[in-house]
Amino acid sequence: MKNILFVTSEAVPFIKTGGLADVAGSLPRYFNREKYDVRVILPRYLCMKPAYLEKLTYVSHFYMYYNGKNRYVGILTTVVDGITFYFIDNEEYFSGEKPYGDWFWDLQKFCFFCRAALSALPVVGFKPDIVHCHDWQSGLIPVLLKDSFRGGEFFRDIRSIMTIHNLKFQGVWNVPVIKQFTGLSDYYFTSDKLEAYNDGNLLKGGLVYADKITTVSETYAEEIKTEFYGEGLDGLIRARTNDLVGIVNGIDYTDFNPETDPHIRKNYNVDNFRKEKYKNKLQLQSEVGLPSDKSKFVIGIVSRLTDQKGFDLISCVMESLCQEDMQIVVLGTGDARYESMFRFYTDKYPDRVSANIYYSEELSHKIYAGCDAFLMPSLFEPCGLSQLMSLRYGTVPIVRETGGLKDTVEPYNEFSKTGTGFSFANYNAHEMLRIVEYAKRIFFNNKKDWNMIVERGMKQDYSWSSSARKYEELYDTLLK
Repeated sequence: MKNILFVTSEAVPFIKTGGLADVAGSLPRYFNREKYDVRVILPRYLCMKPAYLEKLTYVSHFYMYYNGKNRYVGILTTVVDGITFYFIDNEEYFSGEKPYGDWFWDLQKFCFFCRAALSALPVVGFKPDIVHCHDWQSGLIPVLLKDSFRGGEFFRDIRSIMTIHNLKFQGVWNVPVIKQFTGLSDYYFTSDKLEAYNDGNLLKGGLVYADKITTVSETYAEEIKTEFYGEGLDGLIRARTNDLVGIVNGIDYTDFNPETDPHIRKNYNVDNFRKEKYKNKLQLQSEVGLPSDKSKFVIGIVSRLTDQKGFDLISCVMESLCQEDMQIVVLGTGDARYESMFRFYTDKYPDRVSANIYYSEELSHKIYAGCDAFLMPSLFEPCGLSQLMSLRYGTVPIVRETGGLKDTVEPYNEFSKTGTGFSFANYNAHEMLRIVEYAKRIFFNNKKDWNMIVERGMKQDYSWSSSARKYEELYDTLLK
């Protein structure tokens, strides 16, 4: 039996702000449990739903010297779907209204969390063979395993993996502050260790000291070796290229299943979508205030409304999109200018645009099931989950060829009759507009080909089971 510990700042179902929570909370359930005991450790945030806080059982507590004084470290636990979750409790650090907010405070509390998480392991009696660290919030762990936790029987031979979910976020502040929060000596603050461009960098520490590095798609693993995507760390990534592996994230095929989804009007599958899927379109149109018409070409967008997600491209050609014979359904919040833009076009073209400037899990499922196509023109996208959901629901993705979008959406080829979606290469608004027009033309003029694209997409396997097998191979390689 191999013992694996996921160290993360968030995990479903307890706390979620992004895709990291899906990976940390869902992936452990899909490992072969006869060979791998995968457990998860994260902070006990007081902003978690009361129903989850009430489920936690007290294990133990101790005091740990950190940042100038002895601090309380509580350990709680619960089991969900057979997976053990541990929680580090300290109300001074984890009592805010949300898990992140103030950068300076976040740096201090996650340095505390890393040290406390490792210190808690002998107390709970779980010795991992591999500590699998997720994003900058756990970047200090690989460094500590080579520093103050190196000696002694318990921590000997523990290996570490650092997973980059989004290289843009690195945990950076000036060197004196990072030195104070990490408790590390001057030795670690040189350009080949935690120092980067005269600042301290927690993610860089994890990338330097981890035994293996992973990221969430094969294409993103290649992209971050370049200056454009590398966020200042491309040289380090290139230096560690032999230890870098790209593994695409998955989605929960139980939660996202058009055959059983309770949120949608009419359940369907790959065999009967031609007869049943459009009923979800009619319900969606009615619910979001658009004219109900099954012959309309409906494009869905479920996203944070930010530049990273390509909304500057959409805003550039939004008027042109509204001149097309199509409807656009938007769900999400983000930058005020994009929220205002979608509200403006909803007022101007109430029969063509529906802006839903909030987030609703239920409505997102209805969009995945009810739309014909799904638009994701991201500037960069380490993995992306929405395109996997749209494939699952037979809603054809239209994406830019970057990161996980390139790895998971095969562009339609009308000559070889292959592909699961539509894509464009350059970050260019008119190139995006042309591919949307092309997709719409296939939808209206070549229904047979369109339905085959849908069918191929629905037959893809991007479940967590597929990702788990690749992580198992990585673990086995590291422990040989």
